[in-house]
Amino acid sequence: MTPPASRRPWYRRPGRVVLLGVVAVAAAGAIAFVVSPWPAAMLIRAMFEQGARTTVSEMEPYAPTTGVDETLDVPYGEAGSSTSFDVFSPAGGDEPLPTVVWIHGGAWISGDKSNVRPYVRMIAAEGYTTVAFDYSIAPEETYPTALTQLNGALAHLVEHAEELRIDPSRIVLAGDSAGANLASQLAVLTTNPDYAALLGIAPALTTGQLRAVVLNCGIYDISGIPDAPGIAGWGFRIALWSYLGERDWLPTAGGQEMSTLDYVSAEFPATWISGGNGDPLTSTQSEPLAEKLGGLGVDVTPVFYPVGHEPELPHEYQFHLDYEDARTALGSTIEFLDRVTAAG
Repeated sequence: MTPPASRRPWYRRPGRVVLLGVVAVAAAGAIAFVVSPWPAAMLIRAMFEQGARTTVSEMEPYAPTTGVDETLDVPYGEAGSSTSFDVFSPAGGDEPLPTVVWIHGGAWISGDKSNVRPYVRMIAAEGYTTVAFDYSIAPEETYPTALTQLNGALAHLVEHAEELRIDPSRIVLAGDSAGANLASQLAVLTTNPDYAALLGIAPALTTGQLRAVVLNCGIYDISGIPDAPGIAGWGFRIALWSYLGERDWLPTAGGQEMSTLDYVSAEFPATWISGGNGDPLTSTQSEPLAEKLGGLGVDVTPVFYPVGHEPELPHEYQFHLDYEDARTALGSTIEFLDRVTAAG
């Protein structure tokens, strides 16, 4: 016979079992967050993916619906959709064009080439071939998988340049957020032989092929992230734990190699670089890189805003084309591309 609830041990009384279950789940969740980056990374990914969908919807009214040819989901590697790209070019021609290669952001743990599709269509409409790459994200894959994939993707573009309308002597690497970090790594890989030797990766491009880089709201020095405050600092620590594969990620090889601020040289290509005044990465990442490159004699076009600028421009502001500043930044980007890719 089952004893009355009042005579049962406390842990078997109605309600207590439910409470214990909740406590157990909460404890398991807390432990999971301590021993693995996966739970937190998946939460961050879900949040970022929702934000990306909203941002794409904001961009679409500004993107051309005609006059641009596209080929989607072209494979460049063996990892399925993770190693594929989209390519866009002005309709009605077959001549090789200067080419902008865009690497999407997403804190290395989220994102997809479709997130930048409207933006690269707009650039293609200005007379460029544009390519948007996918790459394997963390925690499913860790550093340097994405970097080696993207280097291989560049080799694929050069090999298939004629059929893709790519002028392999006029390539520009571009990216946003984590994609800007990857673009900067590929640019240093191309222009700094010591860095290539350190990574053990043979660059797919030559210095003569890489004309410039376009860096939006990127990360170029991760040394301060272990002490970064607030929810954003926590999120970056989770992302880097996921991406670098170690909870104590800063001393790892990748933790050192990702800080491209330490490896840029006077050979770094012409650079367009920007960040919003409401983005904490601007003062800690983009502005220091722009200053260092300028000190090295690199051709730098910085697009920054004073602290009190209104509206306050957030991270990835350049995709929010309802902002006049975002449209102006796109125009500045096109002017920069026209200058650095001019024939001759």
